Amino acid sequence: MSELLYGRRPVLEALRANRRHFFRLWLEGEEGEPVSGILAEILAAAEERKIPVRWIKGGLFDRLRREGQNTQGVALEVGGYPYMGFDEILRRASKRGEPPLLLLLDQLQDPQNLGTLFRTAEAMAAHGVILPERRSARITPAVSRASAGAVEHLAVAQVTNLNRTIDDLKKRGVWVMGLDQNPGAIPLPQADLSGPLALVVGSEGKGLSRLTREKCDLTIRLPMWGKVGSLNAAVAGSIALYEARLAREREKMQE
Repeated sequence: MSELLYGRRPVLEALRANRRHFFRLWLEGEEGEPVSGILAEILAAAEERKIPVRWIKGGLFDRLRREGQNTQGVALEVGGYPYMGFDEILRRASKRGEPPLLLLLDQLQDPQNLGTLFRTAEAMAAHGVILPERRSARITPAVSRASAGAVEHLAVAQVTNLNRTIDDLKKRGVWVMGLDQNPGAIPLPQADLSGPLALVVGSEGKGLSRLTREKCDLTIRLPMWGKVGSLNAAVAGSIALYEARLAREREKMQE
């Protein structure tokens, strides 16, 4: 089955990553009209990969607009997202000679939150993201767009049972930390994020499920100094990922 990626940045990043099967590129307008900027990069990448290009007015783009999508006049028909195996993600960390930095998502449902976390994970050079197959949002065109195409470069695995995966990670020496605002959680500035780390982010509203929280080696929380009591899952997870990358960079400077 094929699906449509839309928006200039997601389409360009999918072409750059070159991990999906490409069917055709749809552009709104008339063939031969001048193009520049990102659109010119998209056309050049499509030509390099010998992807058929179709220029149209209305049609597909009118339908997407009626559905509330802002396509920016670009749509790319592609195959499904190329999920990786769990073991393959761990091998990526080993090949880079780094302690694993993984993001685990516990029943996260909102595509915008998912996209934000994928974008941060890619920007922080996380080795991979692990999703449960059930009760979690899948990687859809909306998620790719929310991540500004960053998910196209990420290693993402789907697992049958997240808690069994946590057990496996712990056996392999990976420290599992769950983001949680309970009073017993360690404040983020006091946590050592420099070693092999799997950061677990819970669902919107409910946070970590009970069993997943119990499986974690420890829970960490973001101290709040303002009037709000917490941040949403995507913002909190992004801050923790950034701190984990900073911890690794500090370790490198001390070597």
